[in-house]
Amino acid sequence: MGWGEILSFILVASLLVMSPGPNGVLIAKTVPLSGRKAGFANVAGFVAAFYLHGTLSVFGISLLLVKSAEAFFIVKMVGAAYLIWIGIKALREALKGAGLPKQVSTKNYRVTLSKAFSEGFLTNALNPKVTMFYLSAFPQFIPVGGDAATSAFVLVFVHSLISVIWFSALIGLFFKIRAATKKSSFQKWLKGVTGAVFIGFGVKLMTLKP
Repeated sequence: MGWGEILSFILVASLLVMSPGPNGVLIAKTVPLSGRKAGFANVAGFVAAFYLHGTLSVFGISLLLVKSAEAFFIVKMVGAAYLIWIGIKALREALKGAGLPKQVSTKNYRVTLSKAFSEGFLTNALNPKVTMFYLSAFPQFIPVGGDAATSAFVLVFVHSLISVIWFSALIGLFFKIRAATKKSSFQKWLKGVTGAVFIGFGVKLMTLKP
């Protein structure tokens, strides 16, 4: 695999990473309330899911998933249900905070690093759109006759590196506004917006076709 294929993949992957989606919303929810470490735990979860999808693609399991209407439907519904569940949970937390004082501690909203990692991992592992990205991208950028497995994991590494760079910048940005998170109005707004967006992504995922 030459630099031409790698540079082309960098362009495609960068557009995917930087486009609005559940990952950015999750970072926006996690960092102001739980700190930078939790945000990087989210990113670690993203990367782990990328390698999972890359491995499945190498062995052809993802292709079988997309080709099987029933399997695709099951994974799609599980992923949609997970996103909607996160959204509903966030909305419930926003409603519970309606009676809080103007200044509150963010400790009530913090998540552990392990939970932040699992949220990042599941948000991507259960997203068939990520699987479809790997299935559509790999055949285009892996040269015929080469070591498919090595080339595939090089692309996964590139995708992961782009994600780390982009979301590290977002983590730094959201961490700067952490002072605002002490206001109960901000916490309610953030949880409410997060809940609505995740539910929206879940509903949209339900209509996704392979």
